[in-house]
Amino acid sequence: MYTRCLGYTRDMAVRTPDPDPDERDDSGTPRDPLRGFGQSGRPVGDGSFGSPPSGSASNPGWLSDVELAEARRRLPILYVEAIPVRTDGVGLVTEVGILLRATPLGEMTRTIVSGRVRYGETVRDALFRHLENDLGPMAFPLLPPQPVPFTVAEYFPMPGLSAFHDDRQHAVSLAFVVPVTGTCQPRQDALEVTWMPPAEAVSDALSDEMEGGRGSLIRLAMASVGALR
Repeated sequence: MYTRCLGYTRDMAVRTPDPDPDERDDSGTPRDPLRGFGQSGRPVGDGSFGSPPSGSASNPGWLSDVELAEARRRLPILYVEAIPVRTDGVGLVTEVGILLRATPLGEMTRTIVSGRVRYGETVRDALFRHLENDLGPMAFPLLPPQPVPFTVAEYFPMPGLSAFHDDRQHAVSLAFVVPVTGTCQPRQDALEVTWMPPAEAVSDALSDEMEGGRGSLIRLAMASVGALR
């Protein structure tokens, strides 16, 4: 039986989610200068590469929709992915947190914490930002000063090159297992985090709901922490 942090579950086949949602403050102003893709209504720069939209804070890493599409066509894009876990008193993984997310098209999918690394941002800061965005400010992730990924996942738009696939881009993802100790309050398009034992998290049934190879990523994560029996 799945235990929930908040919200509801739906059992259905779904598409791979957009791993970097549009982030906005309460006024609707975009907060993340490297926001998600596949969404409409974003400001566009003045035509120069990396130029911020009018009225935004200057950031040399800002990309308009057109610029981001061109970068994705030519360059690998760096991501971080985090698999949140609960641990017992001796550090053994007891539960794995799987997100229920709504895509920009209104579809529901199971996924993990994931998103791009901003220009000038450390990997640790990117991890903390995406964990807070998806799990809320009270999740209290335990991040060491120098996080070490359990694997590097390469997502290709061409099927068959690796276990991971993303038809939008070539993405290089640093993947981490991150213990969380606080209360999860999923935000933005993360509707729910479902906590389940490692054996259920690596099940074929769940893997079928996580396209793009993320089911394999969870198996690698659990193997890296000795949670597979």
